[in-house]
Amino acid sequence: MTKWIDLPPIWLGVFVSLAWVQSARLPVGPGDSAASDLVGGLLVGGGLVLIVLAATEMHRARTTVIPHLVPDALVSTGIFRRSRNPIYLGDTLILCGLIFRWEAWPSLLLVPLFVWLITDRFILSEEDRLRERFGAAFDRYAETTRRWI
Repeated sequence: MTKWIDLPPIWLGVFVSLAWVQSARLPVGPGDSAASDLVGGLLVGGGLVLIVLAATEMHRARTTVIPHLVPDALVSTGIFRRSRNPIYLGDTLILCGLIFRWEAWPSLLLVPLFVWLITDRFILSEEDRLRERFGAAFDRYAETTRRWI
């Protein structure tokens, strides 16, 4: 049961909630800045685009997007040529974008914590499953494609 609760979107929701609480309870900055809105919107939009591109590529390859399951294919095409983890990168961009939008500057400290948590809880075990399933093909892919950017 905990595998179905322990999912990246849940963790993103927790971190977004923390940033929102910080912005509401401990506001910092002038508020309603057009520049913050623009940057925040671009980051959130870019994150959503990455997630859609990655999910589409995974759907084409007929493999799962659920982190705890064993993948049926090693996806290294499309957006996966640039990043091994474009969905997690998209999640991170969304978090950053909302922090900018809300001008929750102290919450920028949450971003490296989110990256560490996602890497530790999901990416490392996913990479182990990919290496186990696809062996040298995954190792070659990992050598030429960065984990995040």
